[in-house]
Amino acid sequence: MLQNKTFKNILIEQKSLITLLVLIAIVSCLSDNFFTLNNFFNILQQTSINAVIAVGMTLVILTSGIDLSVGSIFALTGAITASMIGADISPFIAIFVSLTLGWLLGAFSGLIIAKGKLQAFIATLVMMLILRGVTQVYTKGSPISTGSNDNSELFEWVAFGRVLGIPVPILIMTLVFIFAWYLLKYTRLGRYIYALGGNEAATRLSGINVDRVKIIVYAISGLLCALASTIEVARLSSAQPTAGTGYEMDAIAAVVLGGTSMSGGRGKIIGTLVGALILGFLNNGLNMLGVDAYYQMIVKGVVILLAVLVDKKTNK
Repeated sequence: MLQNKTFKNILIEQKSLITLLVLIAIVSCLSDNFFTLNNFFNILQQTSINAVIAVGMTLVILTSGIDLSVGSIFALTGAITASMIGADISPFIAIFVSLTLGWLLGAFSGLIIAKGKLQAFIATLVMMLILRGVTQVYTKGSPISTGSNDNSELFEWVAFGRVLGIPVPILIMTLVFIFAWYLLKYTRLGRYIYALGGNEAATRLSGINVDRVKIIVYAISGLLCALASTIEVARLSSAQPTAGTGYEMDAIAAVVLGGTSMSGGRGKIIGTLVGALILGFLNNGLNMLGVDAYYQMIVKGVVILLAVLVDKKTNK
């Protein structure tokens, strides 16, 4: 009886990983080209952008917040990075400026939420609209090319370079997850993030500077959006004014599939990685099977809905 209960608990705790493994097994049986090293590397590279953004979203959701502005921050920082590379500015300077801007924009959202006492949904929705408009004005509604110069060729290493045979985007994604794992597990800020999501009033009464925690968390989210946009701009050699549209939904989906509670205070960063991989493998598998893009949206929606229902049932 005790063994059955333990086995059941393991299944519940590892449901996201089990879902990923079952998905890989099913698609591998249906497509001969799916289970190959090159395809796995391809999936991981494609997943890296959403996964990096999803890390920031996880931190935000753990505080019982939400960040709808991630796609707009992604677009604006990407446009600025592309214009700087196109002007033959060093990629190191361009990336530093982009990351700094992402941090500041995220921190501003956190400031509005913390000091302005606005709901995170409203504050980040407003930021989403404003920043999307700023991006359209900055780009004049047209793509911005990184050009063809020595700096643009160096910048492309972010997307196409390899270290010990491993693509750079995969390494970046891995380092981001290691950073987030360490932050949540071993730092005071990580403990504060969980406490804030569990009970904000009690956390505030215990003497923790709740406002500062919120600002830092949203700042990290903004910085990671800028980092993700750097990868995409390097890959496409341009920045699109509509870039990042819908990315907030993909990031939230990865967090939910990974088992993080939307009410905050409960979840693990490794779950978000698994959730992002589920979406990545699902997209790749459906493409290999020739499923129409419109049907793919339906399938993804159903998978996310089932994940939410299962999570709600198992955590009553």
